[in-house]
Amino acid sequence: MGHLMDSCDVLDVLEEAVTLKRAVHVELRGGAEFEDRVRDVVTNEGVDLVTFIDHGQMPVLEVANARPAVPRG
Repeated sequence: MGHLMDSCDVLDVLEEAVTLKRAVHVELRGGAEFEDRVRDVVTNEGVDLVTFIDHGQMPVLEVANARPAVPRG
């Protein structure tokens, strides 16, 4: 597993993925990993939530690391 990111860094990556319609590689705090596209990132009652196309909605705090699935270049 990669290094843990600050929650603001994770949020920035997820929000950029929405804007660019780019898939992300996600590592959850429990150790699971997946690649998916982000449908939306919202704040509901003070909690940041991310909605993935195939993995549904979850609190951003559950995401330990997020990065573009395809390297930029």
